Amino acid sequence: MTVFSRLFVVLIAFALVPAPASADPADIDAAARGVVRVVLIDNSSDDPSPITHGSGFAVGPRMIVTNAHVIREALVDDTLKIGIVPSEGDSGTFATPVAVSPRNDLALLEITDGALRLPPLTLSGGGTTNMGEVSAVGYPMNVDLAQGLEIRDIFRAQPPVKSRGFLSGERPSRQFDTILHTAPIARGNSGGPLLDGCGRVLGVNSFGADSNGSDAEFYFAVSLRELLPFLRENGLEPSVNALPCTSIDELNAAERARFDQQRAEAQARVEARAAEMREKRAAAQLQAQIEILDARDNAMALAMILLLVGIGAGYTAGQLRSSQAENPQNQSRAMIAAGVAGAALIGAVLVWITRPSYGDIEERVAVLMGDSEDPDSGTPNPDSDLAGDGTLICTLVPERSRITGARTDDVEFDWAANGCVNERTQYGMVSGEWTRVLVPSSEAAVSVSSYDPETRTYRTDRYLLGREAMEAARAARAEYSPPACGVTDAARLLGEQQSALIAMLPDRPNERLVYSCERKRTGVGGTLGAAFDEEFGVGE
Repeated sequence: MTVFSRLFVVLIAFALVPAPASADPADIDAAARGVVRVVLIDNSSDDPSPITHGSGFAVGPRMIVTNAHVIREALVDDTLKIGIVPSEGDSGTFATPVAVSPRNDLALLEITDGALRLPPLTLSGGGTTNMGEVSAVGYPMNVDLAQGLEIRDIFRAQPPVKSRGFLSGERPSRQFDTILHTAPIARGNSGGPLLDGCGRVLGVNSFGADSNGSDAEFYFAVSLRELLPFLRENGLEPSVNALPCTSIDELNAAERARFDQQRAEAQARVEARAAEMREKRAAAQLQAQIEILDARDNAMALAMILLLVGIGAGYTAGQLRSSQAENPQNQSRAMIAAGVAGAALIGAVLVWITRPSYGDIEERVAVLMGDSEDPDSGTPNPDSDLAGDGTLICTLVPERSRITGARTDDVEFDWAANGCVNERTQYGMVSGEWTRVLVPSSEAAVSVSSYDPETRTYRTDRYLLGREAMEAARAARAEYSPPACGVTDAARLLGEQQSALIAMLPDRPNERLVYSCERKRTGVGGTLGAAFDEEFGVGE
């Protein structure tokens, strides 16, 4: 690689160093699916009615975090029930308190109706050292009033309100750790999440500073230093993600730069190899010319010697024949001399005819070069056959991935050249790429998995969809039955079947998991294969 090409690659790398990511609306929308309205309902009469509400968010399919002060009245008044109204759906349900901690204003609720399952939010494990953009999500009462909504209207599922601001620091307040920020919140926002740019929870919004109508407004959220111990003390291990918040656009740009760098390095290797081959060929050409010319000269000299021997032997035979009358023994000597002359002359002719020609130089060059002109020559490498890899172990590559809550376990699967996984799940072929679309019935996410046998790269793009989009995806998935593994033309057929479903998905996924795979050397398949089947759609 030349100095200029190296400098170009370095400049690209510096240009692609990620800056603090701003909030991605798609990630905030995905997190908002798990944000709920927490309603206190007066159940003392035949006509139950809501009296006040706050916000909350799911940390498990049936577990909700909110502020302790949101449900405080229900804890001392048995005529009040705690209602949960999701952001999507037809109706709400009820919840019971599991744990309440007034000291740090936290409460954990459990949904009593098993029919309602919420997508849990992921907590940020990276801390709040980066003073970046944040989003507050919840149900402020002043927005309800501005829309003319009555108190009974809060029973209807409605999307939560999102507001943006910036982190302003961490500080202890009211005997517990809080996060100071500028994302506006109001009454009703209490218990809702404060999110980073990737939609991960940084804290639980709790209260605001009194601005006295003139000062800049600041707001406080209960820190994860309070929330995480509170959840774990109550037997709940939430999803926590400490990876940097990187956007899909940044990943795409990094992948393009990576591809360009690999292409430049490959071109440099080709050019270096070509220069090496030119030098080697020139040396072989010179050596071949010297050897052929030496061989020609030696052959011509030998032919000349044989010719002279033949002439001399012939002359001697003539002399002996003419004097055989005087000496009868000369007859046999003449015959011997004649034989020698004939053999010498024949040898001279053969040596002359078989002497190396100038055309033999190229053949000699090929011999001297051997197999060096073929970069793929030599002993075959069993790992070079990438069409059918057999059993693979795939490990996540964090720097090429964007993960907001998905599992990141290593995965194991068997890959065959016809796109069959574990001998039972067919992958489709679209535009030269092996793909499989997974639309689970129990999770509000669509996954598009792909595998590149050439680079042994496994990738899953996850789209976190709302209720209507998810129902449309499930309907589209129900329209086709994937062909059985190994059926003739199965890859093309499945690729066509999946195309309509893929076209329904957003332009960019919410998450991208990139795995680097290598052939499994020893051992047998186990739990990893089962985890892969469940997470990535094998056998769907």
